[in-house]
Amino acid sequence: MIFHINRLTFKSDLSEEQRRAGLDLLRQAGEANPAVQSYVVGPDIGGEFEWGAVYVLEDLDGYWKYLTHPAHVRSEMNGMELIDRFEAFDITDSDDPELGDKIAKLQARNYEEHPELAELVAQVPSFTVPDAEGKQQ
Repeated sequence: MIFHINRLTFKSDLSEEQRRAGLDLLRQAGEANPAVQSYVVGPDIGGEFEWGAVYVLEDLDGYWKYLTHPAHVRSEMNGMELIDRFEAFDITDSDDPELGDKIAKLQARNYEEHPELAELVAQVPSFTVPDAEGKQQ
């Protein structure tokens, strides 16, 4: 299993309606995607961010299906402009020592295949995802 975790803080000048719309996008990315085994979206209690989302994925195939599913793509395409700070990381019960590299390659492939998404990500003031060794970049 792979627990894909997103943490975020919205831009301070957003309306309450824009914030709710952003959270709805995160929920839809879990609810509409058959690759997601379960998910939760809610406040980041005790953390440095406002909100968090956890998506439980079965394996790397599920991870790719999650990344490329229309609901996830829509959440990124419409949600990035709302975010001031974003962090993603993964936790797994896999003993595959190369899993971090494989996940990093899936993320890179997603941005290569969707350059418009890569452009949006580049505009987020603080956006970090783990590299192949699990270090934030």
